[in-house]
Amino acid sequence: MVEPGGAGQGGDDKAYLWRLHRIFALYVVGVAAFLILMAWAEQQGLSRHWIGPIFLFLTVMVYAGIGVYGRTTDPEEYYVAGRRIPPVYNGMAAAADWMSAASFISLSGALYLQGFSGTRGQAGGLAYLLGWTGGFCLVAMLIAPHLRAMGLYTVPDFFHVRFGGRWPRIIAALAAVLCSFTYVVAQIYGVGLIASRLTGVQFEIGIMLGLGGVLLCSFLGGMRAITWTQVAQYVVLLLAFLIPVSWLAYKQLGNPLAPLVYGTQLGKIADLEERLLDSPAEHQVVVAYLRRAQDYEARLKDVEGALEREREKARERVRTLRDQNADVGLIVSASRELVALPRDAVSARERWTREMRENYERARPLGGLPLHSQAYAGNPDGSPHERQEYELTRRNFLALMFCLMVGTAGLPHLLTRYYTSPTVAAARSSVAWSLFFIALLYLSAPALAVLVKFEVMQNLVGSSFDTLPSWMAQWARVDASLLSVEDVNGDGLVQFGEIRLGADLIMLATPELGGLPYVVSGLVAAGGLAAALSTADGLLLTISNALVRDLYYRGAPREASPEQRVILTKFTLLSVALAAAFVAALKPAEILPLVSASFSLAASAFVPVMVLGIFWRGTTRQGAVAGMLAGLGVAVYYMLSHVAAMRAWVGWLLADGLWFGIQPISAGVFGVPAGLIVAAVVSRITRPAPALPVVRSEM
Repeated sequence: MVEPGGAGQGGDDKAYLWRLHRIFALYVVGVAAFLILMAWAEQQGLSRHWIGPIFLFLTVMVYAGIGVYGRTTDPEEYYVAGRRIPPVYNGMAAAADWMSAASFISLSGALYLQGFSGTRGQAGGLAYLLGWTGGFCLVAMLIAPHLRAMGLYTVPDFFHVRFGGRWPRIIAALAAVLCSFTYVVAQIYGVGLIASRLTGVQFEIGIMLGLGGVLLCSFLGGMRAITWTQVAQYVVLLLAFLIPVSWLAYKQLGNPLAPLVYGTQLGKIADLEERLLDSPAEHQVVVAYLRRAQDYEARLKDVEGALEREREKARERVRTLRDQNADVGLIVSASRELVALPRDAVSARERWTREMRENYERARPLGGLPLHSQAYAGNPDGSPHERQEYELTRRNFLALMFCLMVGTAGLPHLLTRYYTSPTVAAARSSVAWSLFFIALLYLSAPALAVLVKFEVMQNLVGSSFDTLPSWMAQWARVDASLLSVEDVNGDGLVQFGEIRLGADLIMLATPELGGLPYVVSGLVAAGGLAAALSTADGLLLTISNALVRDLYYRGAPREASPEQRVILTKFTLLSVALAAAFVAALKPAEILPLVSASFSLAASAFVPVMVLGIFWRGTTRQGAVAGMLAGLGVAVYYMLSHVAAMRAWVGWLLADGLWFGIQPISAGVFGVPAGLIVAAVVSRITRPAPALPVVRSEM
């Protein structure tokens, strides 16, 4: 959406809103017409190789056009969009900013893989739904209206205005950079994933293609351009999410209202799960993976000797094929296997340990997936092991939900979104509209996971490997961790335990899995791209603002006009975007764990001190500094304690094992109380003594 001008007073306000509504309606009609046109072109024979790039480039160009039209060097416009965004559009932009690649791409995948409650090592997908939606209640009640009333530009501004001095702002700015950079890496990873699938280019090139769209949206116009770009992106991602899930619901149940009818499939999935648990073929798959895991475990007892034996075996295979004048493809494949072997004992130990764990995980019933609708893993009335598993699963579910809820109230890029509201009341209304627009998608996410799982169990399992659809091989080429299907028991048929789907694939592959026209696949990919771009825009602006406004210019007195500061912010944004693209190209982790980690960091660093600063006058500058450092320090320490590279480097400094069985992504469950307690205690200690009353003596 293009912001057409400023708001006036009285009748001018109504004219301004009417103009916005008219432009928005024209945009929605245009999107619908484009989809109809592409569907007609596909029926007329337009190749899939053209449909994907058309969706990619046309949507990115629309967003870029809005970004160029909204360009500005005015600080009020660049940082807070002139504080004149109507609540309904602000809510729509916040929803697009919020949905991100994690919500759009990975949330349904988490529900598919983890079920409603999850496993001992993974909290269930419902924890994300409950935590993220509940967090907006905290934003509305505790944070957003109070920050908007102060007329600020960034979240670190609050710490400077409320507590004074340099250090509260500096620590808040560094924390904003840390949690936002972690978040934006996940978004750019999603951009690369979608762009590479739509165009067929390499993952790294896909990242650069998507990054161009991010920069065109945010570089020139800041928050003004980002706001209206996000409104446009929300329309695309809403259609991209609802069309496939409605199609699957209609296909399976005869009713497109998926959130209302998908419960019928839960009972059918439970029956299919029981059938798979009793299947002899599935038991063969379990035994095959168990044998592989035990083989890797045996190798780890003598890594150097096992590595040499594997090399000699691979060399012998290549020699044998050459002596037999075998097919060139077989010789090339065998040579690649030889080259792919670990280079040394250290890398061999790391790879084989990972492979051993993965195979032991898959050597469980249902490929390691929990029963979809069970309350929690384990059994509260079962054996000691089952009771412990039940308790740990429940504990991690509640811990993750807490971190996501509190982290929502502390994410800088989300809170800045409500600085653009005209008034405090409009900020509250904007939060309410945000919840409404988010609920439209979140209510459908569990339905999508259930419908996809039924589709896989009912139609894919039992089919022949020779008749597998081509889209599976295409996704496997993009990234082998997204999808792999291997005939491990050698029966020529697909078993459920032989299918490995990544969480980042479920939503993107839904149209092809459900047999929809390829245009819908292009729309879904465009929706995922819109979700990733919208969040990346807001995050990059937050990071550049923190570095330029809150660190560079506030750290030392420097003379510069407001326009010069905006220009420096733009080039800082460009540098941060390139750095994030480089990190994302390394594929550090899946989208959902990276995003969850950023929520724990934001919750620990900001929320305790922010809430105390708003509601308790006794909070001192020293208490704020100590609270932020304590909360952030505890969260970062616990996360790093479970990073393999850090343990190999400084393992003696790090925590050994899990605290109370809580997974590292929920580190905020320790950071938040640490920050709250330290801030309160230090504030009590450093609070100035009340002035004594002056006693005047009477002569």
